[in-house]
Amino acid sequence: MKWNRLLKSALKTTLYILDQTAEQVDRVADRTSEIRDQAKRVVDSAASAIRPREDHTLRNIVSFAAGVGIGVGAGMLLAPASGEETRSSISDTVKDIGKKVKGRVSSQNFATGTD
Repeated sequence: MKWNRLLKSALKTTLYILDQTAEQVDRVADRTSEIRDQAKRVVDSAASAIRPREDHTLRNIVSFAAGVGIGVGAGMLLAPASGEETRSSISDTVKDIGKKVKGRVSSQNFATGTD
């Protein structure tokens, strides 16, 4: 009789934990959708503020930044690492991305309008 109550209690606890986990995943998915929608609105407003041209560099940069933001947000919510480890990892990643962007920008030749 005691084993039945213990087993029943363990199953209820397991179901509760699974239910809470599913709710957290749903909240993360909802928040990610909100962030994606905000990023889309920012990209759309930036695109409408600038005359449409063949060069979509600004839109690509904003889209990339929005994607990085969404990825970082989801990673922070779902990461099993401690806060210090997570912040260190994010800092390293941001520095690497900054170096890559600087490298690409410095390697391109921009017209200055002077001869």
